[in-house]
Amino acid sequence: MSFTFTPATKEQAKARIALAGPSGSGKTYTALITAQALAGAGGKVAVIDTERESASLYADEFAFDTLTMHTYDPRDLVRALAAAGEAGYNTVVVDSLSHFWMGTAGMLEQVDNAAKRSYGGNSFGGWKEARPMERQMIDAILAYPGHVIVTMRTKTEWVVQENERGRKEPKKIGTKPEQREGIEYEFTIVGDMDLEHTLVVSKSRAKPLADAVIRRPDEQFGRTVLEWLGQGKPMPSALDYRDTAIAVGGTYAELRALHETVKRRGMLGAAVIDDTGETVMLGDLIVARGKAAYAVEQQGAAAEQPGATGGDE
Repeated sequence: MSFTFTPATKEQAKARIALAGPSGSGKTYTALITAQALAGAGGKVAVIDTERESASLYADEFAFDTLTMHTYDPRDLVRALAAAGEAGYNTVVVDSLSHFWMGTAGMLEQVDNAAKRSYGGNSFGGWKEARPMERQMIDAILAYPGHVIVTMRTKTEWVVQENERGRKEPKKIGTKPEQREGIEYEFTIVGDMDLEHTLVVSKSRAKPLADAVIRRPDEQFGRTVLEWLGQGKPMPSALDYRDTAIAVGGTYAELRALHETVKRRGMLGAAVIDDTGETVMLGDLIVARGKAAYAVEQQGAAAEQPGATGGDE
């Protein structure tokens, strides 16, 4: 393996935003108003709804299409993202990602089922089998060809705090997200919301939003993100690479080079729909096309060898 360094450039990336907070903190509304700003004029917004159609309560304020889900197998989210990308939605809201962790058929249930099925109830073995599903889901989110906003529920607890009048009063606060430990590291921007609808940016690669505290976020939050993203160099999306991979006439060498490019950009796990209508990982699609091209080239080379017969003598 060779290691080659190249000049660093800022690419024109897509937003990856996580909004965490307790029920009633305004996660869904903030996700929608941010999605509207990111999509811009003429852009299409899709909502993958696990919250019993709560997003649709705001259909009179925002234009979006919705997909309602009632079971939460992580592989189904991969398929939903592939369908959204194919349909041209440039912004997707997953409301909420927590269900794919602790909901029906979510990660915790997948681990439990795998442990009982194959490992005598041993959860360590269950995690070994189920973890790739979660990795595939996260890869599909990160490599989506548009912007992605996810909401996450947080566990809540009551604490006694002093109010502005100096009196003690109980207050409900959110603690850690109902997701796996460290999930926040996957996103470009992470915001924590409280019951007063205040957004505290706890992680941001966008300098204008670092450590920001925003009371009742409006479209300006999304516009700030969009402005920061727009300062980079435009780059192909997963769909562009998909189209290149299925183009007729690609050689093995070209497909191998394409695989290296996609790998370097961290997009091998992008969920795309192939020319047969099936959801596949972009990396797997390129590998399959490369193998087919290699077989054809080998057959052609064999036919050109001295002594090869190609017709009547």
